[in-house]
Amino acid sequence: MPPRSNPTIRQRRLGAALRQLREEAGMSASDAATLLGVDRTRISNTEAGRFGISPTRVRTLAGNYRCSDATLVDALADMAQDQTKGWWEEYRPSLPAFFLDIAEMEWHASRVRNALTSHIPGLLQTEDHARAIFDLVIPGLPADEVDRRVEFRLQRRRILHRDDAPLYDAVVHESALRMQFGGRDVASAQLKHLLDVSQHDRVSLRVIPFTAGGFPGAGQTILYACGRVPQLDTVQLDTSHGSVFIDSASQLANYRKLFEMMEPCVLDENKSRDFIHAIAQQL
Repeated sequence: MPPRSNPTIRQRRLGAALRQLREEAGMSASDAATLLGVDRTRISNTEAGRFGISPTRVRTLAGNYRCSDATLVDALADMAQDQTKGWWEEYRPSLPAFFLDIAEMEWHASRVRNALTSHIPGLLQTEDHARAIFDLVIPGLPADEVDRRVEFRLQRRRILHRDDAPLYDAVVHESALRMQFGGRDVASAQLKHLLDVSQHDRVSLRVIPFTAGGFPGAGQTILYACGRVPQLDTVQLDTSHGSVFIDSASQLANYRKLFEMMEPCVLDENKSRDFIHAIAQQL
């Protein structure tokens, strides 16, 4: 079987975790290849997500890497075992790969954390709000592609309605609440939707008001997806040319600290709902 040309974020995440365990053990790719009786390039391709690996081989490698964290090993083995294709795969021929990576990352997360300054979180956007955003993409998109992107964004909301829905924590700045993408009526409907979804028992929506002043991460749009264990967390950042995915231990620690430092600036859930309602009344 040839290597995958475009491994998914989950396949890359599994490979990166195996590479980290190997490097922490002070072993080379050649050493790992010898353990499995394969060519060195097989290990390199596996660690890059281009080749799959069986749960048994994951456990063999982890054992020889002297990994004593049984919970981590079980999580890695389960990732290797899961070969099911998600709903997002039907969009692979027609949307950029990072769109699908975000959906996959959210779907498998145990908890999703968002922090945004100038936008409403994608999972909480109405159809009209999302369409207004995609209409502003430069260079402009054909109408059918805007339709696909809007449809895809709405499909991502499915995770909030699963029986095993992940915890979803969103921190939104006041500036995002006051942006009138699509005009006054669209903005009003968007704020009402936020108030409705904030009542969901798996959703926490909180606001940073202008009066809080500066806060850590103010210039970023951050999506933090928690894995089954902290070592498998992933951060996604928006950029003007697409998405950046981060999984190194030191950077993950920095983003955990960022969310921690943000807390004093954030209103609680009840005060946030009152705050959103007050803005809606001003429209």
